[in-house]
Amino acid sequence: MPSTITAEHVRELLRSPDRDPRLVLLEGRARVVSAEEAGTDRWRGAVEVVSRDDLRGRLGPGEPSEGELESLAARLEAVVAELGA
Repeated sequence: MPSTITAEHVRELLRSPDRDPRLVLLEGRARVVSAEEAGTDRWRGAVEVVSRDDLRGRLGPGEPSEGELESLAARLEAVVAELGA
């Protein structure tokens, strides 16, 4: 079964130009959206996985390596699986 959350999603969240981006799941698909957008009808029912600020708080200084991005994606995927989202 393919991962719902990939290293690319994590990279997109970290590099988003939005002021307060969030990684959310809706209908089994991960997306990066702004906090403002996440509160709209379009994203009603979406599950927030992590905000960029929360993710940055878990990282060390500097840009994460590809391996770190993969590891973060796997950990987020595990959390989502535990929630049943």
